[in-house]
Amino acid sequence: MLGSKALLIVDGSPPKGVAVGETFLGVKVISTEGDHAVVEIAGKRQAMRVGDAPSSVGGSIPSSVGGARVVLSASSGGHFMTQGQINGKAAQFMVDTGATVVSISQRDAERMGLNFRSGQVVQMSTANGVITGWRIKLTSVQVGDVVVYGVDAVVNAAEMPFVLLGNSFLTRFNMTRTNDKMVLEKQY
Repeated sequence: MLGSKALLIVDGSPPKGVAVGETFLGVKVISTEGDHAVVEIAGKRQAMRVGDAPSSVGGSIPSSVGGARVVLSASSGGHFMTQGQINGKAAQFMVDTGATVVSISQRDAERMGLNFRSGQVVQMSTANGVITGWRIKLTSVQVGDVVVYGVDAVVNAAEMPFVLLGNSFLTRFNMTRTNDKMVLEKQY
């Protein structure tokens, strides 16, 4: 929520503030109040609350088929972004084939209720230098209707605008890329 606007991410698009009565990529904002908004997609209304799991409403194009395949489109910056869930809590992911494991900011981990402080303290080399974090195991990571269980992750104190979807998740898939589409086919 951004005051009287709803901050929408539609099918992995970059976030956009949308006022009541306006439409963004087929999603119309009907009302906003406090920490929730009512939106209309393909003629169906749905209440959404900040921090809820991503919503799927009939009429939109699914991002996965049959629980074994995920199709992602590149953002205007060339990154593959998608909504998903970690242990049933909403997360905004960015695919990062250079990350060894799923990487979560401390703020997101706290919002998701992850018990990371009992994890192993580790030093990690990242693109931004060496940082300290906690190695944990996630119960589940979900993108679309594809769920992967027992995923290694690191929680770090660095601020990040999204969760890095690293190789502890990605290696469970066959990955192909054609132009601005990435297809992940579940192996196991």
